[in-house]
Amino acid sequence: MKNPLSAAEVHKQYNASITAFRRQLTDGALRQKFNQEADTFFRACALGVWHSDGAPVTPRHVEYYNAIYTKGNPVPSVLFWELSTAVSEYPGFRAPAFFARMRACDKVSGSSLARKFVDVLTLLLLLFAAVDNVVSEEEAGFVNQCADALSALCGRDGLDEGKPPLNARDFISQRPDAPQNGEAAPAAAASGAAEAQSQPKEEAAPAPSLEELLAQLDGLCGLEKVKADVKSLINLVKVRKLRQEHGLPVPPMSLHLVFLGNPGTGKTTVARLLAQIYHAIGVLSKGQLVEVDRSGLVAGFVGQTAIKTNEVLQKALGGVLFIDEAYALANQDAPNDFGKEAIEALLKGMEDHRADLIVIVAGYTELMGNFIHANPGLESRFNKYFYFEDYNGGQLMEIFRSMCEKNGYTLGDETAQYAAQYFSELYENRDENFGNARDVRNVFERAVARQSDRVAALEAPGKEDLMALTQADLQEDEEANTTAP
Repeated sequence: MKNPLSAAEVHKQYNASITAFRRQLTDGALRQKFNQEADTFFRACALGVWHSDGAPVTPRHVEYYNAIYTKGNPVPSVLFWELSTAVSEYPGFRAPAFFARMRACDKVSGSSLARKFVDVLTLLLLLFAAVDNVVSEEEAGFVNQCADALSALCGRDGLDEGKPPLNARDFISQRPDAPQNGEAAPAAAASGAAEAQSQPKEEAAPAPSLEELLAQLDGLCGLEKVKADVKSLINLVKVRKLRQEHGLPVPPMSLHLVFLGNPGTGKTTVARLLAQIYHAIGVLSKGQLVEVDRSGLVAGFVGQTAIKTNEVLQKALGGVLFIDEAYALANQDAPNDFGKEAIEALLKGMEDHRADLIVIVAGYTELMGNFIHANPGLESRFNKYFYFEDYNGGQLMEIFRSMCEKNGYTLGDETAQYAAQYFSELYENRDENFGNARDVRNVFERAVARQSDRVAALEAPGKEDLMALTQADLQEDEEANTTAP
């Protein structure tokens, strides 16, 4: 009996099929839209295939789903409980938004992109159905319904009269090891179709070096104490590894961290860099960052929280698990709160995977003490604290100027002077709602919106008009803030 395809093989075949089809899209706008929307569309189709079969979702379904992405696009990371819910609540097939533009291109150029896409859809849905190495009658019916729905939208305009569309039922196999009547096994059929379209695989971009990562750290605004603490921690780890290589004793040390500070002070950014730095120096095998809060760990029923937390831990293995607002897990006023269950599962996971998992907990300084003291195990594992101070007025201005430069906006001398004064007052008058860099982003986005309204009213705006942020743009933002209830 032939085993089902691995998730890696599914990803390879999916990526090859999408890449080969995308090369046929000569219309630039269509190619961009297809690249942005294809992964989301096909993941929704996978939900439909598995919903039609009615079989329980398994860990292999999760692996297949997380393999549906193309190079350069975000990699999905769905958890078992999330996928089970999504499959059970599948809303029904919908044609992708880019399909209408394909049909329009076919009518103008006489191409047959729509028909070819229907074939690609059929083959990829069969690939998803092969999760258990069997394409059931129900799955084949769903695949054909999807293909028929798109074909109906085309009429005959986008279809090749000389070549009938693929029929999913031609690939049905009642037993994985015995295709009937000479029919090809589903996994082999999808595999052959994908390999026929595949091209030489592009090499993945190399991981950044330690020097590059440290340069990124140094390039962050402010955070001088945090930068020094990170570098000291790196030195400690490097020396420990050298002592191990020379057979010298190494005292036990926990690399789990507590980040203390207000929102918008760069905690997530530093955590992401630390994950990559730990990977660069050989502490972690992968170096990814998995970010969650209480809602990502705690479920609503007894017993489910441990399952949910363990799934998050599995996803973070080889990297850093970053728990924002971790103090929300320690609700002292509710003795039966499921946050305690999450903490216990977290501690067990940290012990079981102490060689290839680092956990960083973050939150307000005054509240994180409640979390650390909620369980004796937390106190022993989290004994290193990084303090993220608020950005001062000059640093807020530096962040604002960086946002402007990055997004193609310019500041005149008077505007820059006014902005510097504005951020200085914002810092001096800060309260418990002060958002640091988040406030700067809000100011920037509102200023851009004001500038857009102003420039749109000009008769013939030039490049300089399109780029310039004026004092009036910021003043209007200030008025909006002061008049808000």
